[in-house]
Amino acid sequence: MIPAHPGLRGGPVYLDYNATTPVDPRVVDAMLPHLGHYFGNPSSSHSYGAQPRHALVRARAQVAALIGARPDEIVFTGSGSEADNLALRGAVLSAKAGRPHVITQVTEHPAILETCRALERLHGTEVTYLPVDGDGLVDPTALAAALTEHTVLVSLMAANNETGALQPISELARITRAHGALFHCDAAQTAGKIPLGVQELGVDLLTVVGHKMYAPKGIAALYIRQGVALEPLVYGGGQEGGLRAGTENVALAVALGTAAELAAEELSDGTQGDRIAALRDSLHRRLADALPGRVHLNGPGTGRLPNTLNVSIDGTLGHELLVAAPGLAASTGSACHSGAHTPSPVLTAMGLDADRALGALRLSLGRWTTPEDIETAATALLKAVAAL
Repeated sequence: MIPAHPGLRGGPVYLDYNATTPVDPRVVDAMLPHLGHYFGNPSSSHSYGAQPRHALVRARAQVAALIGARPDEIVFTGSGSEADNLALRGAVLSAKAGRPHVITQVTEHPAILETCRALERLHGTEVTYLPVDGDGLVDPTALAAALTEHTVLVSLMAANNETGALQPISELARITRAHGALFHCDAAQTAGKIPLGVQELGVDLLTVVGHKMYAPKGIAALYIRQGVALEPLVYGGGQEGGLRAGTENVALAVALGTAAELAAEELSDGTQGDRIAALRDSLHRRLADALPGRVHLNGPGTGRLPNTLNVSIDGTLGHELLVAAPGLAASTGSACHSGAHTPSPVLTAMGLDADRALGALRLSLGRWTTPEDIETAATALLKAVAAL
């Protein structure tokens, strides 16, 4: 049994693990020596650089092991957004095509969508934004039809951050690579939650994010299949295989490596995912039984992350529910701009009307979620619905 997390004591029930995760105390213990004692530059040839250098090698191997890659195929970055930028911009700028073509989907993370828009604006890249169905999934035949002789890259996320919907990545990657283009997958929400192997998926590039898997913010990694050429984002001293200059943050790399090893242990055991899925389904049943006919699941019933529940409750607005349930920390299906709430683009792209999208709640569970948390959260939400 994992001890209670010190950051969660005395606070509201935390069901926002898809936004960020608490840093695992075991991860903190692993990185602390590299904040205080092992200060050397890993590129230094003298003794002060030896321990940081060895730690960096080990961390790279730990991340690689989680996703079935080679250590020399892992490049550390400062965030998932940076890894996504390196994948997309790096592939486009290194392509030989006269006017490169990129394919993504309308429900991608802003790190992908905004990079695509910048490539359109600054480099004349042509971008196709594939639609999704009512479950938020891309149709593989639509991808096949969108590929052209100028397509250099397809970028599709493994799991949606709002609904948990799992894309058929292996099929999509197979179609892409058969056409001769590269395939990038943002696996920020997937890595550490379900088994993930780059060889089985058939991807060329894959993003892993530390703060989504119990490491600190400010560290991520990009898997780059051996032989794939990318233009660097950061030029300089040649660190990270020449793709990301700057003296490495060994402490954060150690944190990500440790988090990856802990996640791999949980996945090999198999019980954690089942435990979290059971708690998620218990919460869904509790709400649906108490509010018959009013609770609607957004996204697929199966084929989604084990920790993610996105529901709309008839007659309520998500942000009002959370205000009325201060004992619960979760997310809504809307964005607030200057006091006005707008529906989630993801839910809108799935065909949900504005009322249902504005009523959506994303309840995402994690390592420290307990049955007591689920009972408390359900009670708080039901009381909030009654009050509203």
